[in-house]
Amino acid sequence: GNEALIASKKGLDRLMDAVQQLERIEPQTGGNVDKSFADELETKCYAAMDDDLNSPIVISYLFDACRTINTVADKKETITPEGLEALKRVFHTFCFEILGLSAEESGNAEREEAFAGAMDLLLDVRAKAKANKDWATSDQIRDRLAELGFAVKDTKDGATWKLDK
Repeated sequence: GNEALIASKKGLDRLMDAVQQLERIEPQTGGNVDKSFADELETKCYAAMDDDLNSPIVISYLFDACRTINTVADKKETITPEGLEALKRVFHTFCFEILGLSAEESGNAEREEAFAGAMDLLLDVRAKAKANKDWATSDQIRDRLAELGFAVKDTKDGATWKLDK
């Protein structure tokens, strides 16, 4: 059980980092990563979705793309403005709309469960921190999640979260 949670948490972080990096990357006319990279990624991801909603495969394609995004972010490669826009669109579509990162509840769909599980894990850690009056940790988790676009709300039955994108 726990390894899957940790893996999904790490996976969530990787995808979120990539989404954030895409916002920071400076595109270059004549960059060596162009729109065809994003188009190919989109085609592969949709094909995997058609094949029985195969989200693990989609996630693996997105992870592959994360490597390219990191290379561009490290300025080892460059990306064209059209390529960057298309890649942002593909990541937003698959991360938020299709993989259910906007899942408000721990939905029934497995793809949502993985991410909801990772969120629940974080909120559990935060609840323990609050119980121990460790406000610094509790606030840090809330603030970091807010930076990633997750709104955490404390209710009398514990914390709830939703994606504020």
